[in-house]
Amino acid sequence: MVMVHQFIDDSRENPAVLNSARKLIRETYDQREQLDAVLARHAKHWEMGRLALVDRNILRLAVAELQAGQTPFKVIISEALRLAQEFSTAQSPRFVNGVLDAVAKEMQLDTQGQ
Repeated sequence: MVMVHQFIDDSRENPAVLNSARKLIRETYDQREQLDAVLARHAKHWEMGRLALVDRNILRLAVAELQAGQTPFKVIISEALRLAQEFSTAQSPRFVNGVLDAVAKEMQLDTQGQ
């Protein structure tokens, strides 16, 4: 967690962007058990502990952001795919896309059902 905060602190982004990043990371870390439960429902045939650490954390961040409801689903998924392409394996973007698409559809159904 320290390395993530150092990375953010070294960034030259707008302070509002940095504060949003810190908040998202803190919320994701605090909610990781709940986020993993959501992901486990959609990562068919995968145990959370067997997922690559990078993929698991990209998925956690994306689901936390989806649940926050402040950013369009397509934007969140697109950013998650970009992270997977840059920091994970060649197969990761397809996997991340499939899981997040399923999570987003579930969330949309839940929202419509209310």
